[in-house]
Amino acid sequence: MDLHLKDQRSLVTGASSGIGAAIAETLAEEGCHLHLTARGESTLDELARRLREQHGVDVQIHPADLREEGAAARLAEAAGDVDILVNNAGDIPGGSVEVVDEEKWRHAWELKVFGYINLAREMYARMKARGAGVIVNNIGASGERFDFDYIAGSSGNASLMAFTRALGSRSLRDGIRVVGVNPGPVETDRIVTLMKSHAKARFGDESRYPELLTSFPLGRPAAPREIADLIAFLASDRSTYTTGVIFTVDGGMSAGG
Repeated sequence: MDLHLKDQRSLVTGASSGIGAAIAETLAEEGCHLHLTARGESTLDELARRLREQHGVDVQIHPADLREEGAAARLAEAAGDVDILVNNAGDIPGGSVEVVDEEKWRHAWELKVFGYINLAREMYARMKARGAGVIVNNIGASGERFDFDYIAGSSGNASLMAFTRALGSRSLRDGIRVVGVNPGPVETDRIVTLMKSHAKARFGDESRYPELLTSFPLGRPAAPREIADLIAFLASDRSTYTTGVIFTVDGGMSAGG
């Protein structure tokens, strides 16, 4: 299926690895020109060189920590007018309310919650001025499947779900679509860290985390590309009437309670 994304301009955050890198790959395959941001410059540079060589698209990198004051505004200025924003950067730690103290909680939310909101606000204004644009927030299924041992993540993701729905509810008046994706467990380095936290809470031994992976649907986490392909579709004009909604990709875990 041609998604009609050729020569579109996309900004992807948290693009250096995992789902973010898969999103960049998928959009490059569709002919999108890319602005990629993450904290790791060398990893971003390597990814950018590969995408340019393999797909013939323009790729610019913007190493940045979106936690920093003013970072979203600086990134928006550097990227300029983009057609698609994919908010993806985030690293909220696992743990219960007794484990995640205020410092860790605020540090995590500065990137995953306020990072999304700040950059969406910056890019929404630019898109509104042009009368067109798409914002896709890659959030996380813990925002609807609440987890005692991932309380900061569940709370932050629920907030971003509400933000996405509220912003997307009237955004078509400005020619903009705002949608969210809630991945469940995805095969990335991050899930290993998170599952170790769960294993420590459940078994008292983080090394037992592989026991938790086998309980997922199909006996595995999702592949990053399974999330990236959906995001590319939602960003395309094949999905023009879609806004203010969240799509959950977790093998039915949320639906099954």
